[in-house]
Amino acid sequence: MTARPVAIARVTTEPLDLTAHISAVASPADGAVATFAGLVRDHDPSVEGRVEALEYSAHPDAQTVLAHIAAEVAGQGDIAVAVTHRIGYLTVGEAAIVAAVASAHRAEAFDACRELVERIKAEVPLWKREVLTDGSHTWVGIV
Repeated sequence: MTARPVAIARVTTEPLDLTAHISAVASPADGAVATFAGLVRDHDPSVEGRVEALEYSAHPDAQTVLAHIAAEVAGQGDIAVAVTHRIGYLTVGEAAIVAAVASAHRAEAFDACRELVERIKAEVPLWKREVLTDGSHTWVGIV
């Protein structure tokens, strides 16, 4: 089986559209599309106070690393991949990352989507600053 080209792999300041990612990967040969949307939540169990926003910043190589991970995941089989991570100031409820992975079978799609998101979180040089409603902030490692 030949690996499919990655449909979308980018880092952007623009709002994210999960439906566009699904459309980019789905084909008549696919029996499953697994998706993930990582949203900004209003709290962080490790800090006191309410979260107002997250501000993401990226190393200049972030797009290249994200694209490499997407290609490796797609290369594991007949898998289509579309993923975008947003940077900039995101308020509660906005999507920070969206991913869609299509394959012939659901288990393969679920596994690939999870691997894709976990690897991006661990390997792409992105940082986030958590802004709290009281005006304070904290940096939250590499995401």
